[in-house]
Amino acid sequence: MTELMTARALTGAAQGTRPPAPDGSVREGAGKRARRLAGFLLRSPGLVLSVVLVTLVIVSAFFPGVFTSQDPLSGVPRDRLRSPGAAHLFGTDQLGRDLFARVVHGAALSLQATVVAVAVGLVVGSLLGLLAGFIGGRLDDILMRVVDVLLAIPGLLLSLAVVTALGFGTVKVAIAVGIASVASFARVMRSEVLRVRSAVYVEAAHSSGARHLSVLFRHVLPNSAGPVLVYAAVDFGAVILQVSTLSFLGYGAVPPAPEWGSLVSGGRDYLATAWWLTTLPGLTIAATVLAANRISRALDGEGREKR
Repeated sequence: MTELMTARALTGAAQGTRPPAPDGSVREGAGKRARRLAGFLLRSPGLVLSVVLVTLVIVSAFFPGVFTSQDPLSGVPRDRLRSPGAAHLFGTDQLGRDLFARVVHGAALSLQATVVAVAVGLVVGSLLGLLAGFIGGRLDDILMRVVDVLLAIPGLLLSLAVVTALGFGTVKVAIAVGIASVASFARVMRSEVLRVRSAVYVEAAHSSGARHLSVLFRHVLPNSAGPVLVYAAVDFGAVILQVSTLSFLGYGAVPPAPEWGSLVSGGRDYLATAWWLTTLPGLTIAATVLAANRISRALDGEGREKR
């Protein structure tokens, strides 16, 4: 019997196949994977909690009906200013509207503005930094002086100036915040392009007769985009806070549309009698920003392994 099993194993090896792994090794491999997963969860509980929280916010932005069936725009007058409880998790506002439903539905507007703002800053800033770093010379001097002027103005003040010129609305707030972050993206992209431009493989591409556009899009841009994308993730939490600040000041969506900043602003007159109107939306914003920052630090390699 032993000789027959040995012959079958040798025949399988000769035919390029491996004998089936014993059940014990399969169980051992599954056990190692489970131990590695458990170790990761124990080592980084904050990161896991942050990922879960951001995932819930994203799901609520696209599928708010998963979390609540209440109408965020209509209320019941007899239920006005109800404190948080089983019927209303976050309580109700001065018009009897369910606050939890308004926070859940407000995630869509806040995240929409955040994504647009990050996209504007990423695209425009990266383009400016790419041109300045790759072409250099007088164009680099002009673009970087413009960037220096933008960096000299506080981001919130610049956003206020832009949104005042553009007008009110969620998209206009997002554009204003994105324009305020263009300078930072341009600086990061330019520094990466200058580093990559002097690399040996880029000089070899130039020496072999490759065109400038080919070198730019095949070598410089792909090798410079990584840190810029990481910076976009790092900037995500700050952009949420800036968008909510402008919404708090009244530049966001027109009421009664729920937006996180406007929800915080709407409860200011009821702090003494209905603390939840401001506190709970504010805690939602703070938790989302902290979770986004924790994830961005992980993407950045925990500060590049703490240098």
